[in-house]
Amino acid sequence: MEPFTVLHICMGNICRSPMAERLFARAVRDRAGEDGEKLVRSLSAGTGGWHEGEEMNPPAARQVRARGGAAEGFAARKLRGDFIDEADLILTATADQLDYVVALRPEAASRTFVTGEFGRLLPGVDASRLPSGALRVDAVHARGVAIVEEVARLRGDDAPREGDDLDDPWGRGDQTFQRIGNEIEDTTVPFASLLLP
Repeated sequence: MEPFTVLHICMGNICRSPMAERLFARAVRDRAGEDGEKLVRSLSAGTGGWHEGEEMNPPAARQVRARGGAAEGFAARKLRGDFIDEADLILTATADQLDYVVALRPEAASRTFVTGEFGRLLPGVDASRLPSGALRVDAVHARGVAIVEEVARLRGDDAPREGDDLDDPWGRGDQTFQRIGNEIEDTTVPFASLLLP
């Protein structure tokens, strides 16, 4: 059994999606300790390959470190179809990137959300109806899949809202990166808490 896998996507994979990858990994570690990475895998990629192999953008890395995450060892990568196939949940920075993922893999539509959209719908999930929250790979995977299915049900046929997108902070100041970090954590922290009670 593979760990429950979350794939975070933005454009160049050096700002928003690496921040989301590492901040979600930190939120998981906060809930499950060092075993967290055996239970949940947090990955990221970009729709474009311009920055492939590069480190995280410095202000993004500063935000990750300031929030207790690890910025080391990151290398940007371009999104491929197999990354989507292996993910149990795909969180994109924008609605355009959601469309890109679904165009590449239509069967992934029900497990692909804009980050803010997923965070906005998450409080509607009834935790009492989810599978056990035991800290075992199979239990976490089953609970994660059930959460994704429930958020997809809550979304129905509604399109993402304008406010669900994460602005592109590239080339902007630390204040913008701080705001984007807050918006990412508005989704990743409650999700980790629900996934790993």
